[in-house]
Amino acid sequence: MPLIASTYKPPLFFRHGHLSTIYAGIVRKVNGVVQKRERITLPDGDFMDLDWSESQISTQKLVILLHGLEGDAQRHYIVGSAKLFNQNGFDACAVNYRGCSGEPNTSYRSYHSGATEDLIAVVDHILNVGQYSEIYLKGFSLGGNLTLKYLGEGNELPKEIKAAVAISVPCSLKDSCDQLLTSKNILYAKRFKKHLIAKLRQKQPQFPHLITDSDIKSIRTLKDFDDVYTSKAHNFKNAFDYYDKCSSLQFLANIKVPSLIINAKDDSFLGEACYPFKEAKTNPSLYLEVPNYGGHVGFWGKNNITYTERRALDFFQSN
Repeated sequence: MPLIASTYKPPLFFRHGHLSTIYAGIVRKVNGVVQKRERITLPDGDFMDLDWSESQISTQKLVILLHGLEGDAQRHYIVGSAKLFNQNGFDACAVNYRGCSGEPNTSYRSYHSGATEDLIAVVDHILNVGQYSEIYLKGFSLGGNLTLKYLGEGNELPKEIKAAVAISVPCSLKDSCDQLLTSKNILYAKRFKKHLIAKLRQKQPQFPHLITDSDIKSIRTLKDFDDVYTSKAHNFKNAFDYYDKCSSLQFLANIKVPSLIINAKDDSFLGEACYPFKEAKTNPSLYLEVPNYGGHVGFWGKNNITYTERRALDFFQSN
């Protein structure tokens, strides 16, 4: 599909990428969503926690919400999405990745940008319940990459999967990592690294022979973390092998479910390779919208409903 012309025109304050990102991540608050937690057992014996919120009416429509790096199902971009969908006839299942629900997971591995086996397990669990005839996917950042990889990597998708929306997607993981290592993103990178190392230290007593003090001390950048832990824990050769195999960019041509990507031009986390213009032009199921503004998951909206929350609802209702 051709590039979609964006109608996102925020107030002056939100025409600055960093301000949009920080406001959405730290300042914005969403209330009024009641979540009920369910723990599922994964095929390898580990667990994941799903936080459910229900529509005000009985429904067979469900949206699965997938958070970003070091997020969880209580982040306001997740809760805000759940709230709007609940108000419009969708139940919402907000996924907490392994180790992201406030309790360490039990295995050495955790989550990463390409862990579609865990998303498959979630979808299978939902289908086994048998309540939903229409399932939609909405992913943010890392969760957006995960969503698109799942749709395009060759899985036999259930007929219930109807459409997807991916927000602020690092379609090329190496390109995004390169951006996060630049000075403009130093504060974000430090924050991510701090949280990731804290989780690694939390996991260290479980696996002292696999996670050593010297390993942790060697982590100076996010790429180092992927070399020291992500690649080793998930059977990749190194960080670059992980980025190469898990970037959704290579899978976009194979997507057959209507899918919308919204990546802002002023998203400091994304480099040129994260804007898949060519793939969108040649795949009739892939839609790409590139607003001038929005930062990273930072799209403002009136009445505390963000632009991308409304766009996702509209996209799902039309597909």
